[in-house]
Amino acid sequence: MGILSGNQKKEPLHYGEVYSLWSYLSAAKGTDIAYQTMYNHAGDKDLKNLIEELVQGIKKETEEVEEILKMNEVVLPPSPPERSTANLEQIPVGAKFNDPEISAAISVKIAEGLVACSAAIGQSTREDIAMLFGKFHMDKAQAGAKALKLNKEKGWLVLPPLHKTH
Repeated sequence: MGILSGNQKKEPLHYGEVYSLWSYLSAAKGTDIAYQTMYNHAGDKDLKNLIEELVQGIKKETEEVEEILKMNEVVLPPSPPERSTANLEQIPVGAKFNDPEISAAISVKIAEGLVACSAAIGQSTREDIAMLFGKFHMDKAQAGAKALKLNKEKGWLVLPPLHKTH
């Protein structure tokens, strides 16, 4: 039998796995709060639905990561306070994020999550940790596809210059 080939959950995490889990959890908590704030500013029903779906996904991810860190006696990162619900009409126009800005910010957050998951997969020695981040990666890829479709349907997608050959 090779090294680390027993029950993965009983094997120790290496420092890179601990850091990946801890930093992912910290970022997820911040993203959750950012999405809550974006939800308050969003006016488009489809965008609000996407944000709700993303928040539910983050809550599930954080529960899974917290469980692993607790089992391994790692202190959890602090949680920012939940955001209260605001009335969109009471947010002044100059202080309000508009729907295309929110959707673009969401797309960036999804892309950042994909990169973080890929890095965690690449450094994992425990298959269960690699598979967990693989699952998160797939969820983010699907969310990214939904965000892209929404951006196209709403006309919010800002294209870079297109390269055409003559």
